[in-house]
Amino acid sequence: MDYLENEEYIQGRGAQLVYQNRFLKQTYVQEHIEGIDEPWELNRKTQIFEEHPKKIINKVDSPDIGAAYSMNPYQGCEHGCIYCYARNTHEYWGFSAGLDFEQKIIVKPDAAKLLERDLRRKNHQPLPIMFSGNTDCYQPIERKMKLTRQMLEVLLKFRHPAGMITKNALILRDIDILQEMAKLRLVHVMVSITSLKEDLRQQMEPRTATAKRRLQVIEQLSKAGIQTGIMTAPIIPGLNSEEIPALIKAAGDHGASMAGYTIVRLNGAIGPIFTDWVHKNYPDRAEKVLNQIKEAHGGQLNDSRFGTRMRGEGKIVESIRQMFTTSVAKHIKVKTARSMS
Repeated sequence: MDYLENEEYIQGRGAQLVYQNRFLKQTYVQEHIEGIDEPWELNRKTQIFEEHPKKIINKVDSPDIGAAYSMNPYQGCEHGCIYCYARNTHEYWGFSAGLDFEQKIIVKPDAAKLLERDLRRKNHQPLPIMFSGNTDCYQPIERKMKLTRQMLEVLLKFRHPAGMITKNALILRDIDILQEMAKLRLVHVMVSITSLKEDLRQQMEPRTATAKRRLQVIEQLSKAGIQTGIMTAPIIPGLNSEEIPALIKAAGDHGASMAGYTIVRLNGAIGPIFTDWVHKNYPDRAEKVLNQIKEAHGGQLNDSRFGTRMRGEGKIVESIRQMFTTSVAKHIKVKTARSMS
């Protein structure tokens, strides 16, 4: 693939291609455009699909993630973050990890009912549930569906602990429920911010709230008595790594009491999708960024090894860790730092 090819850029989307699903033997491709009678156009509208699973709580087996359970009212995410590790899971639904991940969103209308049923089970252990483990539970469709709010109501009803992470200011809609949970010490929130540079944010996370708005979210949640922190994840060497001190300081100034980070890893289809994206958006430093990512993962873009896959290894990673630790010690009042999430 020629990553420097002059193609029309799809504004408002992260991925710029429909990447081949590894599970499908056949797919539609645009090889001989001169033989097509009608213009070939990608469907750029978001499509919604319904899924009715048998359960909503998932057991988390990964030792790298500090949670026993997770739950996802949605699959796929219209935020379109180019680096998102959850892109690979969209292939299990028969979709592409590229544009399909951002355009074909699967919703679970019965999520709250399933959650209440699962919490009533005699063998259920009331350990914290991560909300969400795969895609953002406050992505745009939540404004209409309100599945996350319904699930929070169930958690409050059962006095069940939970953790949340989001890039969307829509979480402020549910501040009433979160405040009641916080009074019972049942919830903490991490607001993900990867860059204070608006141009980088628009290209890397096209349909998320601005960094300025997310800092306001941290401030409002913190003032409401809800334990709130910043997740500077993922850190991409050569792209946003130098922003760590500024990100931590800004979060601390707005009331963050926790901070965490992960190093980007480009497993599966995310590798070629990110490579295509970085060449199209930052051709002058694309190879430098990719080589530094490889250096952080033993010479590869991908890394599936427990213990190193989310924190990386090597000199670049060590400098990032020191920069993060020093920044947290200086700017976060309640010094809670995590290298993984």
